[in-house]
Amino acid sequence: MKRIILLGDGMADWHNEELDGKTALQYAKTPYMDLLAKNGRTGMLKTIQNGFHPGSEVANSAILGYDQTEVYEGRGPLEAASIGVELHPDDLAIRCNLICIENGKIKNHSCGHLETEQADILIKFLQEELSKDKDICERFGRQRFCLYTGIQYRHLLVVRGGNKHIICTPPHDVPGKEWKPLMVKADIKQSMAALQTELSAFETAELLNLIIKKSQLLLENHPVNIKRITEGQDPANSVWFWSGGYRPDMKTLKETFPDICSGVVITAVDLIRGIGKYAGLKCIDVEGATGLYNTNYAGKAQAAIEALHSGEDFVYLHVEASDEAGHEGNAALKIKTIEDFDRLIVKPIYEAAQEMDEPIAIAVLPDHPTPIRLRTHTSEPVPFVIYAPGITPDEVETYDEDSCRQGYYELLEKDEFIKALMDIA
Repeated sequence: MKRIILLGDGMADWHNEELDGKTALQYAKTPYMDLLAKNGRTGMLKTIQNGFHPGSEVANSAILGYDQTEVYEGRGPLEAASIGVELHPDDLAIRCNLICIENGKIKNHSCGHLETEQADILIKFLQEELSKDKDICERFGRQRFCLYTGIQYRHLLVVRGGNKHIICTPPHDVPGKEWKPLMVKADIKQSMAALQTELSAFETAELLNLIIKKSQLLLENHPVNIKRITEGQDPANSVWFWSGGYRPDMKTLKETFPDICSGVVITAVDLIRGIGKYAGLKCIDVEGATGLYNTNYAGKAQAAIEALHSGEDFVYLHVEASDEAGHEGNAALKIKTIEDFDRLIVKPIYEAAQEMDEPIAIAVLPDHPTPIRLRTHTSEPVPFVIYAPGITPDEVETYDEDSCRQGYYELLEKDEFIKALMDIA
């Protein structure tokens, strides 16, 4: 039995008056996810362990069975793995967004979806200028940090000897909020009990805030931003740091589940690539995969099918689009991304699975809700379906938050979902 997980990031939602009182999943036309629900087994999955922020790093690693109390180190180290940055034990890796600030407030977390080519110019420019900045060098030493280009607005900062016990605010949680009160702070309680690092938590926060302030001065009149403003686009006029940590200690999936001999991850998001690498999965790059709602859905589906045909026995296919639509608070766009996911991902993979010599178990779920009304992640359990040839279905006939609560699996948590998928024979 081969297995594939189809992950629609942020698909789950709240009931919404704008959608006739339905959730986005209920409102959208999803004949193939409904088909899997009718012929499979459903339930709800708690992807956010108590005490953890509802981030994609927590949710996606939890789906794969990782206990966050043992492995959680934030997004930064995962994205470092994806980019290919080798972390030393005392390296603090922290997510670096290029964001847009307007009138003293965070306008958005993505600069209106900056292209990677433009972002690369800005990140390299900042690294060159900041690495020789007199204030930074005198206060924190030379070669204290390095900026790395990721994808679009998502990038990485590594601080040598940095302290992870700092309080950061994810920029997608605070659109429209003043940026200055949200700057990095030392986590006093945690830092007092932590092992000593070269920089204290207070010094680490001071360094990060200094980089933020200086980035705004450097980026304000950069030619890339002048061009973006001229073209009516949001400028990438500040960096923003959040979700930092050290290199995690994660077992591979094969170590936990010997039946997984070889697997792949398909995504346009560095965070998910990083989780995949630590999990022992190979990363497949798909041309035109953007991490947005214009992503190459068909290319991702085809890559998954080819991977299954070529001998891989585990596939984790991630699509970011619905999450981005939720962050924008755009109901029509979220509906479209869900319907595209059903039509361009679930349908071809289901149809291909029917023709394969070896049976394929298909699981479909989001990692967390990203409610349109809230425009950020929440911690509620998410609906899932597991389908495989010959499985005895439950009585659920549609895939959505309300229906799946009545499903065979009821409510799962921790590693119960991945074990349920692996137990399908």
